[in-house]
Amino acid sequence: MAVNLETKSGEVEGFAAVDGNLITDHPYHFDPSYGYSLEQLMAVGRPDEPSDFDHFWHKRYQRALACQPLPVIADLNRDWLGWRVFDVTYQSTDQFPIRGWLLLPKSGVVKRGFVIGHGYGGRDAPDFNLPFTDSALLFPCFRGLSLSHREPLSTNPQFHVLHDIDDPQRYVIGGCVDDIWLGVSSLLRLFPNLAGHIGYLGISFGGGLGAMATAYDSRIRRAHFNVPTFGHQPLRVSLKTRGSGQAVRRFYRHHPETTMRTLGYYDAATAAARIQVPTHFACARFDPAVAPPGQFAVYNAVPQKKELLVLDAGHHEYPRQAQQNNELMDQLNQFFKPL
Repeated sequence: MAVNLETKSGEVEGFAAVDGNLITDHPYHFDPSYGYSLEQLMAVGRPDEPSDFDHFWHKRYQRALACQPLPVIADLNRDWLGWRVFDVTYQSTDQFPIRGWLLLPKSGVVKRGFVIGHGYGGRDAPDFNLPFTDSALLFPCFRGLSLSHREPLSTNPQFHVLHDIDDPQRYVIGGCVDDIWLGVSSLLRLFPNLAGHIGYLGISFGGGLGAMATAYDSRIRRAHFNVPTFGHQPLRVSLKTRGSGQAVRRFYRHHPETTMRTLGYYDAATAAARIQVPTHFACARFDPAVAPPGQFAVYNAVPQKKELLVLDAGHHEYPRQAQQNNELMDQLNQFFKPL
């Protein structure tokens, strides 16, 4: 477990003050560390789960596998930093069209494939800085967001996260997990030789979705989750946050039974307990958008073969951000080499 807790206290111009890796000066009306020490974060458990949790997700996965993704790629005639850039479209469940980008190396053999999920802010371009130069990189925009916007889904995270929350079968988060599985299917349709060599990376929204997807898809052989959301839903709705998490919390206050009946099936920590492949995490001690106890609940639930980089903060600028981003890239390069 890679845990780096060394830092110098003090203020850096343009950033919040940091004291022993804890941010002490910030603009929020609540404490985004929630008073948890690292030791306490490492001890967060997972919640009770519905008795049919596995049946729910196995059925959903089989439904997704039965879909034909019909991927279509179009060369954008654009090269960038050693990558050829393609537009990609594929069909997800409920015949929902998913759009995004595919990056292929300008030279060499494609040996690995990655599906790369985005945060709740959506995605307006692929990431060109990932250290996987022998890989096909698929960047889908999850249903309703960015290139995959479509009514009646809202592109606003605070409304998107509530879409059909009263129905576990139709809740939009389940559809977004389907989008990952159909992304894997699309990669294998385009590159059959990548079977057994598929990885997943997801941040925040995409991290929580990825934990649920990886738990039930054996085609994903390694995964990285960066500040993952949807961890320990009962705890999550009790903690003040910003953005989509606060929207769920507000809805929960008025409809507690309805909310928890659905969220019990969409808990990334509960799903993570089923993950059997190597995983890498980056979890933050301070995060105003995804409460750290929920992030660590996802990490703690994974039973084995896991690595952790502890970040000073998530969804917030801080002095060591560039340093820790570089450290993360180095770790991901090593972690995914066996893929």
